[in-house]
Amino acid sequence: MAGKVFFSVSMSLDGFIAPEPLGDLMGQQWMELQQWIFPQRFFRENLKLGEGGEEGRDNDIVRETFERTGASVMGKRMFDAGEQMWPEEAPFHTPVIVVTHEKRDPWERPGGTTFHFVNDGIETALDQAREAAGDRDVRIAGGGATILEYVNAGLVDEFSIALSPVLSGSGIRLFEGVDASRVALEQVRSEPSSRVTHLTYAVHPR
Repeated sequence: MAGKVFFSVSMSLDGFIAPEPLGDLMGQQWMELQQWIFPQRFFRENLKLGEGGEEGRDNDIVRETFERTGASVMGKRMFDAGEQMWPEEAPFHTPVIVVTHEKRDPWERPGGTTFHFVNDGIETALDQAREAAGDRDVRIAGGGATILEYVNAGLVDEFSIALSPVLSGSGIRLFEGVDASRVALEQVRSEPSSRVTHLTYAVHPR
């Protein structure tokens, strides 16, 4: 049986998930937004940042998100940024489907990550991701425009937000342009930690 389609992002209190300019990724705004995840033991181990790290509910959620994901889908903007920033052993360790307008051969990385490039739409990309994921879930990894396309197309089953106690003031808003007339949400979980509040919602047709 096919798994769920979900996304999981960090978001500021004023609704932003990333800076707008591509060159500002990994800058101060992004680092403040993501600061909760960097100390987590699983995150550090997965990116080979060294031993040690925090354990607890935040760490469990990072690990559970990774373990449920059988394949990921991302947009070209996120891939372009990540191609420059990810280590040689990219942190996914599963197939990644990149939604693009280009034709490109698959790009295999050490550690089990292979990027596949799809240039005929988000539904084709999702079909390939579902097939690759088997009975595990498909994660819409980002960026914001790609997540929004899947939400507005009614293709997302669930999502989680790590609500960070920061104000960004500008950038990419998670739900900018959402078709609210088609989307109904059901709260599944709300889990505060010392660093963020984890919010999980099921998505239904409205």
